[in-house]
Amino acid sequence: MIIGVPQEVKNNEFRVGLTPGNVSGLSKQGHVVLVQRGAGAQIGLGDEAYRIAGATLIDSAAEVFQKAEMIVKVKEPQPQECAMLREDQILFTYLHLAPDPAQTKALLASGATCIAYETVTSMNGALPLLAPMSEVAGRMSIQAAASHLEKTQGGLGVLMAGVPGVSPAKIVILGAGVVGRNALQMAVGLGADICIFDRDIDRLRQIDTLYGNRVRTFYSDSLLIEQEVSEADVVIGAVLLPGGAAPKLVTREMVKKMKEGAVIVDVAIDQGGCFETSKPTTHADPTFLVDGVLHYCVANMPGAVARTSTFALTNATYPFVEALANRGVVKALSIDHHLRNGLSIHKGVLTSEPVAQAQGLDFALSEELFMA
Repeated sequence: MIIGVPQEVKNNEFRVGLTPGNVSGLSKQGHVVLVQRGAGAQIGLGDEAYRIAGATLIDSAAEVFQKAEMIVKVKEPQPQECAMLREDQILFTYLHLAPDPAQTKALLASGATCIAYETVTSMNGALPLLAPMSEVAGRMSIQAAASHLEKTQGGLGVLMAGVPGVSPAKIVILGAGVVGRNALQMAVGLGADICIFDRDIDRLRQIDTLYGNRVRTFYSDSLLIEQEVSEADVVIGAVLLPGGAAPKLVTREMVKKMKEGAVIVDVAIDQGGCFETSKPTTHADPTFLVDGVLHYCVANMPGAVARTSTFALTNATYPFVEALANRGVVKALSIDHHLRNGLSIHKGVLTSEPVAQAQGLDFALSEELFMA
């Protein structure tokens, strides 16, 4: 199979879809890997490393898209990339379609088979291709919050850890999934005053067993959320509905009741965000104010630590890339229902029920298109 790796074009996105090690593995199995020049240069993965690994270096993204049978990326295709996709081509990347009707329309029109990293599953029902970036984003959310609490960054001027005689920052974490638990780990390490919300009692029990009275655990209840958010210095949005739009757990009215200079970090922004006041931002311009509350809503947070993120991501995605290359898309999706759960669009047909519900579209079950 001819596999194409274009350079990412999203704002301040330096990750790359395959590492030289991945390229070497695919090349040794007889596959042709086309890598756009400079795709990994910003994170120390130079063109020469890809060439030695067996890649063919290509000058332009247009040529990569034109020649490749499968495109392997990191972030959702931008409009100019969607326009280059074609029928019978495979796109394997993060998509986050639920809050993005324009991208959905463009991918449907392309005729390509589009598989979303974020909805590929594993035997225990986890999301193995989303997890590594959720780990990164969860840990980064506390770094971002600590930085933006500083007065010079627009925050209230609170040191997250506090000092002897002065209280630490109060942090509310909404969601105890991968993002929330990683945020919690970092926040506990800094000595913050933390509470975490979730609807999975077993997760809350695990957190209680692990951290004891260092963390307060709450079942998600709108009145309790409103009370805790109003007193918080930092609120981390870490809620996920796989493939679907994030629920709006914090209303505009709740934000109005927050402290001036408090910080919101909405890690769920890729799926539309879990604050009514959220809107996507970039690393170039990461924050905005609403009612005096600083919002950090960067849609590709792990892109700031792109080298770490690239290796963490490709460690997870490579086996699936290999399966698609070796078996072809029909066989790969037919025999592996976990990979098939990642299918979002196939030849102009939407196959994701959460996306269909979010956008009011018709859909077909992937099992009807690919069965062993």
